[in-house]
Amino acid sequence: DLPVSPWEAVLGSTVVVPTPGGEAKVKVVPGSSTGRKLRLRGEGMPNPRGANGNLYAEIKVMVPPKPTARERELFEQLGAESNFDPRKET
Repeated sequence: DLPVSPWEAVLGSTVVVPTPGGEAKVKVVPGSSTGRKLRLRGEGMPNPRGANGNLYAEIKVMVPPKPTARERELFEQLGAESNFDPRKET
């Protein structure tokens, strides 16, 4: 899993991912949702007979478990302004 914040998922971001060889940076594309899989070429398990394998990271959008008053206010504002309804999307 690659945990990202709602704003990173909506706006896009570059995040650090742990790999077998250390850390790698990966770009989260704007508009990403939970379940989107990102392939990190050559960042997977080493192969003694050739190039390293690929590593797959699955995005998991996380929300603050206990939002601050200001965070709550901002999410309420977003909810009031947005026309997005995930239950009507395909």
